[in-house]
Amino acid sequence: MRQIWKKEERALTRHLLKMMLVLAVPTIVEQMLSTLLQYVDTAMVGRLGEQATAAVSATTTVTWLVSSLTSAVGVATLAMIAKSVGEQDKKSVQSIARQSLLLVVVLGVLLGTISMLLSPFIPKWMGADSQIQTKASRYFFIISIPMLFREANTIFGAALRATKDTVTPMAVNFLSNILNIILNYIFIYVLHLGVEGAAISSAICYTISGTLMFLAYRKNEWLRWKWKTFSIDINKLKECARIGLPVLGTSIASCLGYVVFAAQVFRMGTVTFAAHSIAVTAETIFYIPGYGLRTATSTLVGIALGEKDEKKFQRISSIGIMVTMVMMLFNGGLLFVVAKPLMSIFSTSPEVIRLGVEMLKIVAFSEPFFGLMIIVEGILYGLGRTKYAFFVETFSMWGIRIFFTALCVNVWHQTLREVWYCMIADNICKAVLLLLPLLLKEQRKKLFPNVDERKV
Repeated sequence: MRQIWKKEERALTRHLLKMMLVLAVPTIVEQMLSTLLQYVDTAMVGRLGEQATAAVSATTTVTWLVSSLTSAVGVATLAMIAKSVGEQDKKSVQSIARQSLLLVVVLGVLLGTISMLLSPFIPKWMGADSQIQTKASRYFFIISIPMLFREANTIFGAALRATKDTVTPMAVNFLSNILNIILNYIFIYVLHLGVEGAAISSAICYTISGTLMFLAYRKNEWLRWKWKTFSIDINKLKECARIGLPVLGTSIASCLGYVVFAAQVFRMGTVTFAAHSIAVTAETIFYIPGYGLRTATSTLVGIALGEKDEKKFQRISSIGIMVTMVMMLFNGGLLFVVAKPLMSIFSTSPEVIRLGVEMLKIVAFSEPFFGLMIIVEGILYGLGRTKYAFFVETFSMWGIRIFFTALCVNVWHQTLREVWYCMIADNICKAVLLLLPLLLKEQRKKLFPNVDERKV
């Protein structure tokens, strides 16, 4: 009997690992393509000089902040739909799909309007040099115009992934990224529009990708519904708010922290900020696989929740953590090796390259902890347990990263190296604290309680 049990256990593990990779690989490819879009923008703009790079980078953290509400809705949408798919409740999935359309329209119009109205003031609030404020303002204004389509791309993409369709979002973003490279060349170099050209190219691609994602959402078998059945489901919206609001709080705490963090670095000078922002962008592609696995893990955890299969949940969690840690360990080593050629792609300034290489080699050693933070957060999000992540993010971001960075810059007058040490300490702290509920037996039981006790 023990041998049979072990055989069944191994078969289940192989099945779940295969399913996770099938879901994760298209998402990883999709997110890597999106990162390559950032690479292309940064590299092409970087050739225009340090001021152009700083103009584009000046509003990056504010863009993350604006997108935080969309991301929160996306997390809630994925968790709710995945759970309903596990329950085989197609009507519930379609009801959630209808509410997602409503949220896309409302958020797109609201956030787009606010962003465009505030665009003249944001670069100044960020502490950008007066020489680049006008360019930074125009860049932010242009990329805010297609906000409705940016919302559609994120929220409808999450809905598709929750139904185990990760290939379609990948294909949409692949086409968008190829088009962006072409348009970047035309607008930046052929038409000589510089920073504004990069913004116009991005805006066009946002519009196309959002439209294609909407069409895919309307054709999906799980998500498709008839227009005459459209109605507002207050209960679904409340459930979305219950899951999404803590995620929004997490994103706001994080993004506001990034805004303050970036503003602190800005005070260290244009060259230092350019090196910092380029290094942050360069590092992105090395932890993207972790986010791809997080999406797949969240989907499978949500489905296991709907199936009320605690054993499957535990196995998915273990596999997700193991695969992510191994992969991020490898990526960290790779980042250390290719740091210099990578920075040379984005800048021609020897000082910017030197500083960026130093930062990338430092952060390479912390990649496994960053991966652990990503995957455990995904497990909690898949369960709809989002409040704890909010408390962890708020404490670590503001109590460690921001507090000690402010001391390093304003009191101790340290270099960019010490600032990045603060960033790494923040990521390690979050990884450890987020993992605790999965390690502690009593807390682990609360993550996947009995059906009668669950409020999901």
